[in-house]
Amino acid sequence: MPTPKKGLLLVNLGTPDAPESGPVRRYLREFLNDPRVVDIHPVGRWMLLNLIILPVRPARSAEAYRKVWTEQGSPLLVHSKALAAAVTERLQGEYEVELAMRYGNPSLPSAVQALRSRGVREFILLPLYPQEATSSTSSTLARAYEVLADAWDVAGVRVVPAFHDHPGFLDAFAEVARPVIAEARADHVLFSYHGLPERHMRKSDPSGRHCLASAGCCDVLTDVNRHCYRAQCFATTRALAQRLGLSPEAHTVSFQSRLGRTPWIQPYTDLVLPELAKRGVKRLAVMCPAFVADCLETLEEVGMRAREQFLACGGESLTLVPSLNAHPTWVDAVVRLVREADGAAVPATSSPRLPAAPGEPRPAR
Repeated sequence: MPTPKKGLLLVNLGTPDAPESGPVRRYLREFLNDPRVVDIHPVGRWMLLNLIILPVRPARSAEAYRKVWTEQGSPLLVHSKALAAAVTERLQGEYEVELAMRYGNPSLPSAVQALRSRGVREFILLPLYPQEATSSTSSTLARAYEVLADAWDVAGVRVVPAFHDHPGFLDAFAEVARPVIAEARADHVLFSYHGLPERHMRKSDPSGRHCLASAGCCDVLTDVNRHCYRAQCFATTRALAQRLGLSPEAHTVSFQSRLGRTPWIQPYTDLVLPELAKRGVKRLAVMCPAFVADCLETLEEVGMRAREQFLACGGESLTLVPSLNAHPTWVDAVVRLVREADGAAVPATSSPRLPAAPGEPRPAR
């Protein structure tokens, strides 16, 4: 009896089909209507979306998208397709590979159907989010399970876990960043992550007492905050700073993209920038390790708006470190992540995990 074919689903968050108000409105409607993204009462979410956000936000967002749009399309989609093509080449004969977006196109249903049409009956799911969050990872998994369960014969699925501390991911980001930081002669590195509401962090705290209860709640990963997005961001920063040889005084963590009036996780990037300039930082490099592909949040929000703000505050330069995109070392890491999750043999030359920091146990992979 032939061995069932295995399929690999690479899933990123999503992007509009075009940098115009109509496509952006459709994208935002799907995205912000997700109860794991806007976790308020359904009536309140409907009113917020239809009476406040959708009447004005699509035009503003479309203008921002136009600043980064390429001849090939959305940067996020272009880079994600390049990654999928490179991974397909590497895994030829092992896995059938498809790219999907949680919101927008190519959709999860279309990607799953494409794999099924090629005889796939076992799935490996890789959400392309280094740090796990309900609004990204959990939403993607929930939707993927829903799509996969829609068949008469439900397929088996294995999930690649969040890779915020995986040596392949960290090595790739450090390799991309090192020459950029050196060429920029940066005197400080800012690690800017996508922000989330504080209530999302508290909902992920099983103890109900640890999250955001103290200034150092994210300094060490423990069983209590193992799945906390903010704690994972700080863990990623510690590991990258170690690889890049950055002292505690030479780097800072912040969170961008906050929306609305409720408290989001801090410190905020747009408030940290003037503080750094005031401290005498002149040449700033910014890394965005919550994103594995350059997108609106990296290219426009940081590469354009944050740069303009920092220069206006007295800084001399702000250099955006490119994301991983389809860098060969990142392709190697993705292949390794997939094989590890599937229980396949990993070459002995693969980088070992970094030893755990004192009091910081490492989960097995």
